[in-house]
Amino acid sequence: MSQRSAGPDPKLLEILVCPLTKEPLRFDAERQELISEKAGLAYPIRDGIPIMLVDEARPLDPDSQPMIG
Repeated sequence: MSQRSAGPDPKLLEILVCPLTKEPLRFDAERQELISEKAGLAYPIRDGIPIMLVDEARPLDPDSQPMIG
């Protein structure tokens, strides 16, 4: 009965965008993250809830600076 494997609601994913770029996000089911390729960030999903805060996002490439503001 874990939501971790199911992920967020697909309808929610259709309307969520990156808070920085306003671009669509890609769902990474294995890592339970929403990926913003343009911003270079991965937003975590905790207990089936996307955490859409830049401060909580993980840089996709630890050696590069993510697009901020």
